[in-house]
Amino acid sequence: MMRSLYGRLALVFAVLTLACGGFTAWLFQDMAARHQQEVLQRLSKDLAQHIASHTDLVKELKWNRPAVEELFHMLMVVNPGIEVYLIQANGHIDAHVAPPGTVKRQSVDLAPVRAYLAGNRFPLLGDDPRSATAKKIFSVAPCVQDGHTVGYLYVILAGETYDRLAADVWASRAFAGGATLMLAMLALTLVAGLVAFALITRRLRRLTAEVAALEAGGLQPPAEEDGRDSADEIGLLRRAFRQMAARIAAQVGELKRQDEMRREMVANISHDLRTPLTSLQGYLETLTLKAGQLSEEDRNRYLDVAVRQSRKVSRLAQELFELARLECDAVKPQKERFALAELVQDVLQKFELAARQKGVVLRASVAPELPAVVADLGMIERVLTNLLDNALRHTLAGGWVAVELTREDGRVGVRVSDNGGGIPAEIRADMFERPSPLRGGDGRASGGLGLLIVKRILNLHGSAIRLEEKAEAGAAFSFALPAA
Repeated sequence: MMRSLYGRLALVFAVLTLACGGFTAWLFQDMAARHQQEVLQRLSKDLAQHIASHTDLVKELKWNRPAVEELFHMLMVVNPGIEVYLIQANGHIDAHVAPPGTVKRQSVDLAPVRAYLAGNRFPLLGDDPRSATAKKIFSVAPCVQDGHTVGYLYVILAGETYDRLAADVWASRAFAGGATLMLAMLALTLVAGLVAFALITRRLRRLTAEVAALEAGGLQPPAEEDGRDSADEIGLLRRAFRQMAARIAAQVGELKRQDEMRREMVANISHDLRTPLTSLQGYLETLTLKAGQLSEEDRNRYLDVAVRQSRKVSRLAQELFELARLECDAVKPQKERFALAELVQDVLQKFELAARQKGVVLRASVAPELPAVVADLGMIERVLTNLLDNALRHTLAGGWVAVELTREDGRVGVRVSDNGGGIPAEIRADMFERPSPLRGGDGRASGGLGLLIVKRILNLHGSAIRLEEKAEAGAAFSFALPAA
């Protein structure tokens, strides 16, 4: 038990409680004794002076022995608790009524006597003639005749008889009851302290159990409990631990997600490149094996197919690389203010020749007083390029592709539509998702890498791509950008 924090705290607290209790008891007893001494000395302040003024102790500059003996016997009867001494001017003890052998000193120190006569603060302790080392409260008065100090009347106010009676009083029931009450208070304080330490260390044990559970549970954050943690240091430590555990779990989850994305990216690259590479390899092998048997027309046709497949491989590789950079947060939009209408005109000019060759009309509609937008110019150009490229490839001759810019509430809306073949119903639900070969798949197709890139770029801008429902033929995609 002493190895635990509770055991050590309990031991230290018990030792401190007992030490403080003992010190308090000693201090109380010392203060009570000093208080009693001061009260008695103040009460008997003029005792020696009163005795000296009413008794003829000095005669012809000497002690009046008969008067002294009569005084001693009278005081012994009247107040047996005091002890009276006659001391010379040099401090030598000249007379007393103590039994033979009880006086241990031949003289007393006069410094306390002078302090007493000078009116210093009580209690003042002087030498006890009946002890070689003890000091007691006293009353003193000079014995003067004809202006000469013959000696001092030195009265010990708490003699041996007083000490015996005081010791009996300390052993009485009243003081015994007080001591018992003090011991009971110490015991109650000790028990209360041990209970408090138990409550504190119980919360620490719970926190230790949560730490152990976090390690055993695979770094999963502990479940939230009903109630709120206290606002003390342990409560703050527990909340900080829970926040740290949640952050660690989130980071571990993010690492797992990124690892899953990495494996899916490798699988997707292999899946997307397999078909065009296989076709390219087949045509090149055919050219190699039948080089002397093919006509010039067939050789050119095979080479043309091989070149188209190689371009497809190159385009897929570029799109996969761009999508991977966007999905791993390697690219951050560098936002700036620009006119979206001008960007749309530039992108339409890039597709004008291809659209004319295919017999497709490109149209643009811009709302009046259209505000500028705040976005990454290069990324938004990539979005428009992908959407227009998809629309142009799926629109037959005689059709049209339109871009519309409209004003919305604090935003600029963009709509790219066509009257081509439209979006097949089987891929509408997953056209913005990329099925992974690692998950088995259900044979559904997606909208291609171009739409995935569009979705990711718009997500980085806080926007989203939407496929609109159209009553007529064709497809329409829309999104919005924040106005400047």
